[in-house]
Amino acid sequence: MNIFVCVKQVPDTETKVTPNGDGTFIETSSIKWIMNPYDEFAVEQALLLKAANAGSSVTVVRVGSTQDTEALRTALAMGADEAVLVESEDNLDSYMIAKALKGGIEKSGKKPDIVFTGKQAIDDDCLQVPQLLAQMLDMPSVSVVVGFDHADGKVTLKREVEGGALEVYEVSTPVVVACNKGLNTPRYASLPGIMKAKRKPLQTISLGDAGVSADDRRVKYSNFQLPPEKPPGKKFDAMDEGKQAEVVAEVVQLLRNEAKVI
Repeated sequence: MNIFVCVKQVPDTETKVTPNGDGTFIETSSIKWIMNPYDEFAVEQALLLKAANAGSSVTVVRVGSTQDTEALRTALAMGADEAVLVESEDNLDSYMIAKALKGGIEKSGKKPDIVFTGKQAIDDDCLQVPQLLAQMLDMPSVSVVVGFDHADGKVTLKREVEGGALEVYEVSTPVVVACNKGLNTPRYASLPGIMKAKRKPLQTISLGDAGVSADDRRVKYSNFQLPPEKPPGKKFDAMDEGKQAEVVAEVVQLLRNEAKVI
């Protein structure tokens, strides 16, 4: 079984993000990168499926710059067999990323039986790439998956819907599965796994080799800027009982007329 996992490298949530000089994206040179957390569930499910099906392989595919391959190396250290990097700038839109992932999968030389992804990326929250990729690969897709079972070439999937209910799907492979938190518990990369990851195959191809050009862009980003700084808070001294009524009246007036919350 050929199992693929699409991962994205995103800024660590504790990283200070600033716009770049022309406001078309963020400054990436000083960012600490991590694997998108939802993709960790996708990698883990791929590894569990591999363990249950002898002779299977797990290939991880990522689109982005080569300045840091943390996400791919993490997946390889967890137990994936090989990786494909489609080298590109980091500000591609969802359509270009999906098309690049399709090209990366095809360039691996393997026909996918199952493609796992995270349900969304925590940086742009677009929730589009898994569905776009499935359409391009001509595969069915199920997203927000919290339950997975595979038997006899069919996959039974449970997905969350609003209100706390679950939908259950039975799908034949090949299929694209977008994973959500709660599907499994991602493993930590062991020290031997980290050492082995350095020797595992990592294929790098260009965006052009993946069949993507500038004409594929559907969304152009501009005017990135930090949110305005919050104004300093106001302090009131109500220790003097004789002034407490006056202070309360002032606070109420500010809440009503300035903050407009009452």
